Amino acid sequence: MKNRVQILIVSFIFIVGLFCLPLPQALAKDSMTVGFSMSLTGKYAPGAAGQMQSYQLWEETVNKQGGIYVKKYGKKLPVKLVYYDDKSETGTAVRVYEKLITEDKVDVVLSPYGTAIHFAVAPMAERYKVPIVGSTAASVKFRDIKTRYFWFITSCLADRQMQALVDLLKHLGVRSVAIIYAQELFPRENLQFLDPYVKEAGFNVLIRKDYPMGAKDLTTLLSQVKGKNPEAVIALCYPAGAFTITTQAQEVGLNPKFFFELVGPCVVVFGPKFGAATEGIATMGHWSPKGKWPGAKDFYDQYMAKFNKKPDYLNSVLAYTSCQILQQAIQKVGSFDWNKLRDYIANNEFQTINGPIKFTGTENMRTPSMILQWQKGEVEIIWPEATATAKPLYPKPVWPK
Repeated sequence: MKNRVQILIVSFIFIVGLFCLPLPQALAKDSMTVGFSMSLTGKYAPGAAGQMQSYQLWEETVNKQGGIYVKKYGKKLPVKLVYYDDKSETGTAVRVYEKLITEDKVDVVLSPYGTAIHFAVAPMAERYKVPIVGSTAASVKFRDIKTRYFWFITSCLADRQMQALVDLLKHLGVRSVAIIYAQELFPRENLQFLDPYVKEAGFNVLIRKDYPMGAKDLTTLLSQVKGKNPEAVIALCYPAGAFTITTQAQEVGLNPKFFFELVGPCVVVFGPKFGAATEGIATMGHWSPKGKWPGAKDFYDQYMAKFNKKPDYLNSVLAYTSCQILQQAIQKVGSFDWNKLRDYIANNEFQTINGPIKFTGTENMRTPSMILQWQKGEVEIIWPEATATAKPLYPKPVWPK
């Protein structure tokens, strides 16, 4: 009897021990963590809003489908976004990514907002061997980064973008231009290529002046531009500058035949803020819901349904596209192995809401640079003609009364 009791006790302990063992990996993981920093406050916050919302839309869309199937775990894993405010500061962003990678130990990462912060974070991709698909960043200098783990998807690189702009101006018959630019990395880099392009095109540059990033009063500068009466005004600006320039150009009566603002007119709140005054304003970008790309209209409709406003045709689209690339790579690799994900991203083509994307080195060469323009409350692709969704509106109408 005593032996039977001992056997039962031992058996009971053994069975309890089995239940106390760690669960198999396939059962233990119930979500996938996706980390990033975002400029929720600070000077980049207006432009970052569209990127943040696209990340949230992607999370919601994936999770409505049960998550992303990951072969290693034998099931779909819901997405859980893990993010912190980088305050539009490069140093803060670097610390955030270090925390995400070394402390939070997220499964994968998405990119931050803006060129400057991408530059700060890009070296970490190589240091930690973590793949980062850059989104809202554009600089020819990214081509020189010595990393195998970082890519950027935009075609709005300064050399390609400014060439597209000058080609359009020549097509329109423009002869004189005024150039104003913010003292910031991306605007200055665009200027570096714009200068020789306009010279080669034979344009008469009537004024070429800079202004400090974050300037609140540009009326004096814009009045000087008005006094020169250029046919085209090229403002190499960020979103905050675009809002200031659009407001104060109306105040001083600056009415060129063509008005280009580098970054800003595609920002989510630009249309609602300026209404009919947006008519004819041009900007950089490479997307429209009317574009002939699978999922483009669906993305637009889903974004409208969730946020009750249009997506940013640049930042929102770039952000969502980067999510699609990461998702497709995870599905094909079947795990979160960063080296395998790197190899897949570097060597394969991805189908996205912005068309097919394939990287050559760090750069997406499949998507052409385009010029967009506000027309009748919508942002249309007007250049190049092969991808255009509308003809250029030229001359630009005068500001509404």
